[in-house]
Amino acid sequence: MSKSSWKRAGLAATAAAVVLGVTACQSGGDGDGKKGASSEGKPQSGGEVTKVLTAAFKKTTEAKSAKVTMEIKAPEAIEGGGSTTMSGVMGWDPTVMDVKVTSSGAAALGGPAEVRTVWVDGVLYTDVGAAGAEVAEMFGGKRWMKMDLKAIAEGSGNKALEKQLTGNLDDMNQSPAESLAVLLESKDIKHVGSAKVDGVDTEHYKGSISVEEMVNKNDSLVLSKADRAEMIKAVKEAGITSYDTQVWVNGDGYPVKMDIAMASKAGPVTISAKYSEYGAAAQVEAPPAKDVVDFAQAMKDVDKQLNQVDKDLADVDKTLESLNG
Repeated sequence: MSKSSWKRAGLAATAAAVVLGVTACQSGGDGDGKKGASSEGKPQSGGEVTKVLTAAFKKTTEAKSAKVTMEIKAPEAIEGGGSTTMSGVMGWDPTVMDVKVTSSGAAALGGPAEVRTVWVDGVLYTDVGAAGAEVAEMFGGKRWMKMDLKAIAEGSGNKALEKQLTGNLDDMNQSPAESLAVLLESKDIKHVGSAKVDGVDTEHYKGSISVEEMVNKNDSLVLSKADRAEMIKAVKEAGITSYDTQVWVNGDGYPVKMDIAMASKAGPVTISAKYSEYGAAAQVEAPPAKDVVDFAQAMKDVDKQLNQVDKDLADVDKTLESLNG
């Protein structure tokens, strides 16, 4: 497979990994966590806040799965901006995911209104059939496209790409518990008060964490010290200096809502996620093999076809030269 084909494969795989990685991370905006009528208690002390969120971290880690709904909003000026919603089930340790994704950006470009994505056994499956028969035909009539990011990364021979893609695999393993761990790093974390989320009584907490703290805390970023510094610089140049994070914890000690908000030069970026049914078995299965096309193999086939086109054009050029001679 040529370098150009691997580059196309890598770019597409990276985009998919980044999008799904977001679904496992924390989220943003004020959301709809409204103050409840019972917010009579005194605000919790710093020690109490740490105790509650640490307990929530442990319970969420042990739950290993939950249902999730998420909405991501970004300014149209940002590439890939607009509104994206996701809903489905996710599990961590091991990572599994079965979500439906709706993107205003994709719809505006004539893409499908909704796409189902499955993540299991370290492999990403995308329902390309949702884009219509023409797209499915491009993949031999198969409905599902399989992307083994690790294999793509290793096959590329590009160490930087390999680090990026395998780092994104670690991002996908981030659970709501890891989002709590990040919030616990905030130096100004505090208890806002009691609130209701979808009719459920919760306690609302919030805090901010700087770009430096976020990047240095994220062990899944397989970057050198210099690369981390460059990333921090690039993020700050975009006008982002901190992440404002909020979490609502229910009476059972689980986070039922998580928000994260970032201000950028192009406008605010907000992500808001709600979690439910913690601990329910995440029944995620790979699509039937007969309905799956391997993305890397498809790229090899495309590369082969392009090489044949180049050869045919070269033959035409030779024929024309001989006729002109």
